[in-house]
Amino acid sequence: MEDQASNSSFSHTDFCLHGFPGISQSRQLFAIPIFFIAILILTGNFTMAYVIWTEKTLRLPMYILISLVFYWNISYAMTFMPKFLLGLMFELEQITLAECLTQMFFLYMAGTFSSNLLHLMAVDRYVAIVLPLHYHLIMTEKTLALLLFLSLVRSFLLVSLIVGFASKVQFCGSNIILNFACENMSLLNLGCGDMSGVQAVGLWVRILLTAIDGTFIVISYLRIFYTVMNLVEGKARDKARQTCSAHLLVAVVTYSSGLSSSIIYRMAHVISSDVQNTMSLLNYVIPAAADPIIYGAKMRAIRNSLKKRLCLKKTPTICDFCGCSVQSRKTRP
Repeated sequence: MEDQASNSSFSHTDFCLHGFPGISQSRQLFAIPIFFIAILILTGNFTMAYVIWTEKTLRLPMYILISLVFYWNISYAMTFMPKFLLGLMFELEQITLAECLTQMFFLYMAGTFSSNLLHLMAVDRYVAIVLPLHYHLIMTEKTLALLLFLSLVRSFLLVSLIVGFASKVQFCGSNIILNFACENMSLLNLGCGDMSGVQAVGLWVRILLTAIDGTFIVISYLRIFYTVMNLVEGKARDKARQTCSAHLLVAVVTYSSGLSSSIIYRMAHVISSDVQNTMSLLNYVIPAAADPIIYGAKMRAIRNSLKKRLCLKKTPTICDFCGCSVQSRKTRP
């Protein structure tokens, strides 16, 4: 191995994903809460997405975008959770460079496209509230499909840039990635030579996403709230305020989690790998677990559709919770 390392052309092609190295003695126990978090994310997001797609009254651009957020949360979790759990429970931590880069691509693809969805939701609400008379002319199915396509292309180009630069790096040092997932910074820490230029690519992509999307979202919702408070009255104001506050809260949770994780990783010289892994894990699981709760609690239409689905279960207890009665259901055609 020393002879290989001394060869300037040598580069590792096989790695070991060893996340949370500080808990090496209790890794199987740690897998238990991770497993239940994964189940919570899958169940919550799938349930909410199913409610939207099976409710005809929710087949509007805003709800389609929300359902896509739920589907991408599932994709986010399934990109790294299975490998993470296998590593914790059975020590199956080996991964090739190609597999690592593939995981990195889909992990970042899910993250950047989720950011784009938040961007599009801000556009949708802006048009609906600031330009209500033109909403149905602007936010057509064709327009929504085009915006989603452009978002996919944008995500693909940004992520391909990060993964492309990472694939050119020579890995001649350790082959142990001190992370549960193949993240850009964790992999580049094993590279040889000056990594500052390659690392800067990932940093600028993060800044680009946060600065452009975040700034647009903030400005859009400030304009929306101004319009709501000055031009809209009564129940319409409350509905608009609740809807927009839900979108804004999801955006705050998503961007704050991502920024915190990025800052922590760039302080690796003073922060332990376990703390970095913890922040990275929270970045993935908090938005994915919180989004169904936020939208379920804040969006009345989604909440009512979910209650209606629960009331289809012919159980008096559930019907009491839903606010309907067994008698009313029996007389329903």
